[in-house]
Amino acid sequence: MERDRHAKYPPIEPYDQGMLDVGDGNLVHWEVCGNPAGKPALVVHGGPGSGTGAGSRRYFDPERYRVVLFDQRNCGRSTPHASDPAADMRHNTTAHLVADMERLRTRLGIDRWLLYGGSWGSTLILAYAEKYPERVSEIVIPAVTTTRRSEIDWLYRGAGAIFPEAWDAFRAGVPEADGPGGLVAAYARRMESADPEVRAAATADWCAWEDAVLSQETYTGPSPYSGRPDRAQRAFVRICSHYFAHGAWLEEGQLIRDAGRLAGIPGVLIHGRFDLGGPLVTAWELSKAWPDAELTVIDGAGHLGGPATTRAVLSALDRFAAG
Repeated sequence: MERDRHAKYPPIEPYDQGMLDVGDGNLVHWEVCGNPAGKPALVVHGGPGSGTGAGSRRYFDPERYRVVLFDQRNCGRSTPHASDPAADMRHNTTAHLVADMERLRTRLGIDRWLLYGGSWGSTLILAYAEKYPERVSEIVIPAVTTTRRSEIDWLYRGAGAIFPEAWDAFRAGVPEADGPGGLVAAYARRMESADPEVRAAATADWCAWEDAVLSQETYTGPSPYSGRPDRAQRAFVRICSHYFAHGAWLEEGQLIRDAGRLAGIPGVLIHGRFDLGGPLVTAWELSKAWPDAELTVIDGAGHLGGPATTRAVLSALDRFAAG
């Protein structure tokens, strides 16, 4: 989710941007802002499929950071867009996104960069850093996830114990959910339907459930998921269900199991104690497996964060800029 409600630095615009050809007919949108001679940092957005937002730029001191943002395949300003049923999802996997990040680093002539992002962005950061640890200077993660199948099961089934009314409606949206792959896979199949009404109903039901999970958190403005433009909703649900139906193409527990590959990379993990979308236990387990990471638990905060979460993020990024 975007966390710009308490951002410190003033809005800035990119000084460079473009479309990176990553193959398979995909173009990935990227932009760079801040100081061209500053410390390189990459913003890795959540979702998967949410796209990046201008608010993420404001966490970085523009005098000290060279901030790179990109829209992952098939969302945001990248093309083809997943809201178009003709867009081919076969070439959108975790391995593809990791390769895109490395291709972008090379394109921009960056040797090593700080990685920042939360929620799904956390998973992608860890996957990249464990494959290319020599290319990562530091990591800052608010809202830690590793997209284990157990985490997916919690978000799309287990949390129904807290929100039974909303989960019942979510489950009713796919009567065939007892089939192969269960509920998430049933939604993924519906998002590939040739019938636009089927896709629209699945999108609405999925977003309503995501909103329910965040319903105890404080936020202003439209609903976090249902309040997005229709095109963005369709891409988000299609990409999310595609990834989660496949366990993000990761072995169960892989990212925590291989956290030793992050040795020597300073990390700051920031997590709300009352994050119902991604319970604190994942951040706790990762901090135990990654000796160079420090975990800050924000009491009273959830998945969307808040003032204390923002202060912790700004503190970490300012500290790493100075270093």
